[in-house]
Parts: sequence; C-alpha cells; structure tokens
Amino acid sequence: MSEYDALVTAATQAFQNACAPISNFRVGAAVRAKSGRIFAGCNIENATLGLTCCAERVAIFKAVSEGERGFDAIAVVTDVDRLTPPCGACRQIIWEFCGDVPVLLANLRGKVEQETSGELLPRAFDASFL
Repeated sequence: MSEYDALVTAATQAFQNACAPISNFRVGAAVRAKSGRIFAGCNIENATLGLTCCAERVAIFKAVSEGERGFDAIAVVTDVDRLTPPCGACRQIIWEFCGDVPVLLANLRGKVEQETSGELLPRAFDASFL
C-alpha cells in the first residue's frame, strides 16, 4: 500500500490534533485530491454532540474550501485495535465528493485495511436521483 503511505501519515498526524473531550474517541483523516494535494482533518467535539464534526468531513470540506473538487482516496486513523470505518454521515459525504474511492482504515499500531466507499455505502443516494 505504499502509494497510500503519505495519506495514512497525514491522517495519523491529524489524529494528534483531535478534540474529543466527551467521547475520548479521537480520529484523524486525510483525503487526497486528484491534483496530488493531501488535506487532513480531525474530529472536533463539543457538548452538543450533534454539532460535532467528524475528521472525514473536516478533511473533505477543507479541501473543497480550497478549490479542490476531485479526490482519489481517503484514510481514517483511530487508536483502537478494531479498525473503525466512517460513520453513516461521512460515508454519504465521501460518496458525494469522492465517488467510489479507496478508503484506508488504519490505527496507530500500523494495521491498515482497504475498502471502497461503494462497499461501505452500497446503493448510495446522490444527485443522479434528483
């Protein structure tokens, strides 16, 4: 998976900035634009958990806010043995902004698995239905 090493590294570095004082479940994510640029994000919680923003959405929104529109992979890093996939809301955002891309699930102990966003969100709803 060497083509994804920089992506997992960026997600791991973003993990260090996670702000999860309520759940203590820290997450880092990084998305790679087709231009080659990598954008990282971390989860940011607040007392009103519904206003929490997941790492995947932070990374994607950061990239979009800087003008990127095409993406070819995303990595998600947590500090648990069982690799953690994106939540449902993030799966939808990944599908809409990235399409069917590799999703790397990793932890701080070096375990990495690869799935696709299509596998994580089968029969996804998107603008093609509108």
